[in-house]
Amino acid sequence: MTHAKIEITAEVVRDLLRDQHPDLADRPVTFGARGWDSQLWRLGEDLAVRLPWATESADALLRKEHAWVPGLAPRLPLPVPVPQRLGTPSERFARHWIVTTWVPGDPADRAPVTRGAEAADALAAFLTALHRPAPDGAPVGRGRGGPLAEYAEGFARTLAEATGLGLIPDPDAVRTVWEDAAAAPAWAGPALWLHGDLHPANVLTADGTISGVVDFGDLCAGDPACDLAAPWILLPDGAAEDFHRAYGAAADAATLRRARGWAVMRALTGLLIGEAGRLGRPGGKPTWAPPAAASLRRLVATAPR
Repeated sequence: MTHAKIEITAEVVRDLLRDQHPDLADRPVTFGARGWDSQLWRLGEDLAVRLPWATESADALLRKEHAWVPGLAPRLPLPVPVPQRLGTPSERFARHWIVTTWVPGDPADRAPVTRGAEAADALAAFLTALHRPAPDGAPVGRGRGGPLAEYAEGFARTLAEATGLGLIPDPDAVRTVWEDAAAAPAWAGPALWLHGDLHPANVLTADGTISGVVDFGDLCAGDPACDLAAPWILLPDGAAEDFHRAYGAAADAATLRRARGWAVMRALTGLLIGEAGRLGRPGGKPTWAPPAAASLRRLVATAPR
């Protein structure tokens, strides 16, 4: 569900800063990126402003980041955007917004990982540090981190849509991966901290390896399989095995099976968003299709027989 999209300009950003954080208002303001929920505007060399622009949930996601990410960031081995200030609704802009640190790098959907072993180590170190038991009161995921069986209808619908568009060469093989994942034993451990949305547009690269992780709007507590889908989505052929050797929590076989199910869902969604971008439809991102197709190919090639 979306609001009518809000027109945000550099002057809007500067006016909000003058009203609520005047000590930052004289910094240069330049457009950074437009995401699913929010727009990103660079503020000088080391800060950024994120403002919701479309989805109704974006305010809550930004407030959640402001509440929880500063406590998590110091233990994470990769740079992440750490909230510095919270903007409150006003007559000028009727929604919450935040100022965070700026994380340099290129999104992995535009600059894919090429140094697989180094990236696998970086990703494994990041998730090992993040995947710790979450405290009472930690946020619950919106469709992230729960039992995989809850997403069976969504998987079937997405697979049917992608198949109907001619995007899936072998839908039966994709279904086999999903069915094996859904049949795996459920997570029985404590709810762990999860990023919740590790797709290529939320991971930054530099010099062929992973250099940062952004957008903690889906931060939540739950089954780590949700995040452990990332190696098949972000890393080149063969590097998922390097990740699994380096991941400090040593995920059991059932968790890895569920992770493959999460990866299949992410890949199907990426294909549909990529196709929408190719057709010029709102919300479409053509750069999402190639990593999604590669991920699906890897998953099918290594499916249980």
